[in-house]
Formats: sequence, C-alpha cells, structure tokens
Amino acid sequence: MTRGLLIIVGWLAVMLATLGVVLPLLPTTPFLLLAAWCFARSSPHFHHWLLYRSWFGAYLRHWQQHRALPAGAKWKAVLLIVVTFAVSLWLVKLWWVRGVLLVILVALLSFMLRLPVIDREQQKTR
Repeated sequence: MTRGLLIIVGWLAVMLATLGVVLPLLPTTPFLLLAAWCFARSSPHFHHWLLYRSWFGAYLRHWQQHRALPAGAKWKAVLLIVVTFAVSLWLVKLWWVRGVLLVILVALLSFMLRLPVIDREQQKTR
C-alpha cells in the first residue's frame, strides 16, 4: 500500500473510532488499532500524535505496553455499552431490529469481558 493511502485509511479509522464512542453499533477499539497500524507504517508524525496527543493516546500506549486494559476501563466500557444498547432497544420498535441489537450486545459483552485487565500494582512489577 502506498503511504498516502495508509494515511487516508488511518484518518478515516480515527474518525470512525471517534464516532464509535457515542454510537452503539460502531466499535471504537478496532478502528483505533487500525489507525495506529496505518500511521506506524506511513507517518511517524501522525503515529506520535495518535499515541501522545489524541484523546485515545493513553489507552493505546497502555495496550502496547501491557496488552491489557487499565484498571477500571473495562467496567466503564461495559457500562457504556449496556446503557447505549438499552437506549437503542427502548427506542427501536421493530422486533427483528431488537433481536439484532441483542445479538450484537451479547457479542460485544463477551468480547469485552474476555479482555485482560492489569491493575496499578501489576504495572509496577512488569
């Protein structure tokens, strides 16, 4: 892939990740990881921005260093997922859309609950 294409895909992934913070069906984490991958291969400047200047930087750096979520992040994410899906389920009136939302909810929660968590004490010993 060319450098320009990777930069475009990286920025598109950042935009989608940002939207994913508030939209229940749009995942944030995979888009952030895609953006980090694209920027690492195309633009050291944008990669540095993503890791150290963006709103998501601390989580990305933590994931790179420990391959785990920081303490408290998992439960905040699970709570946000449940709340946004509850609102969506309440607003949607079509039974088949509710069914699809419930399947996606179960898949997201099973994914989130399997992610490892590292607390502050474990971080110090690594």
